[in-house]
Amino acid sequence: MESSDGTEEPPLPLALSRFQVSEEFGFLLPDPLTELPAPYSPWMDLARELPQLITGHQLRSRVHQMPQLSTQHLQGREELHLAHLVLSFITMGYVWQEGEEGTVQVLPRNLAVPYWEVSQALGLPPILSHADFVLANWRRKDPNGPLEIENLDTIITLPGGESLRGFILVTLLVEKAAVPGIKAIVQALGATLQRDEESLHRALQELAGAIGAMSQALRRMHDYVDPEVFYSVIRIFLSGHGLTVCFGTVFDFQFISCSRKAAMAELEQELHGLGQERFAQSCQPRVPSHRVPCLCPAGRTTLPCPTGSSTRGCPRSPWRSRGAAQRRARSCTPSMSSWGSATATTLLPSCTG
Repeated sequence: MESSDGTEEPPLPLALSRFQVSEEFGFLLPDPLTELPAPYSPWMDLARELPQLITGHQLRSRVHQMPQLSTQHLQGREELHLAHLVLSFITMGYVWQEGEEGTVQVLPRNLAVPYWEVSQALGLPPILSHADFVLANWRRKDPNGPLEIENLDTIITLPGGESLRGFILVTLLVEKAAVPGIKAIVQALGATLQRDEESLHRALQELAGAIGAMSQALRRMHDYVDPEVFYSVIRIFLSGHGLTVCFGTVFDFQFISCSRKAAMAELEQELHGLGQERFAQSCQPRVPSHRVPCLCPAGRTTLPCPTGSSTRGCPRSPWRSRGAAQRRARSCTPSMSSWGSATATTLLPSCTG
């Protein structure tokens, strides 16, 4: 594989695919599924009509009529990710259908139970996060065409029209532009461990080029997003929820920092040092498998979690409380972060360690 300057790239010191990070797409889910199997057509039918149902104040009544579906027939990571995307968008539409003054406090069982089960299977919180909103929410109009905004569309959408589409797809292009930087970080870590100054310098040059490309892609936001539409319409659906679902679980989730892309947070963490408390506060991982190795202060590489715990025992796991994450992240914090912050207040899986 060639680098941006046309020279042959050296092999990465570790396989990004091991962490479900693609050398071609980075944190983006490669060519996501756009359809669920037939038994889940009630979800897909609702999801396709979300903008009309929300603006027509009909989504809640349609959700109440929806059958409660078992998640046992979902096969593989791709189907689970699409199911989580669909249920996340339906949930946000259900909560915010009547705007900021008309939110609900209870999520009905026929939505809450499958949403919780899919979230558990993926290790994701039951909330609309960057992993759903952008990383898994794209398709090519021409399957053989380029990954350019003219050839891209979203899979599921909400009110906001072309501004929402632009917001999602420009963010996707920022993630795509970051791919050389993700690989450069791994090269830089390997060069640091090997004390190879020439390779480190080359990796940092590649990283600088990726940051420039990300900045250039982000500037396109002004061309595709109307700030008034973002604030008055789109922002509302990105506000998270505080819900009691009918089987007794209270969620207190917030979707924060609409400017923090997964790749941006990753680069920021690597450049400004690991183990910073501010990252424990603002960046919980959204896809646990994306926890790529970190370089601890002692100079060792940790794979994949510095505590040696399971995913839920990791200080960066979405299942840990924010306070626990802060305390345990000070020694070494794995890479990979995203937009949101989540704390569950009752009946969430307990953590040890």
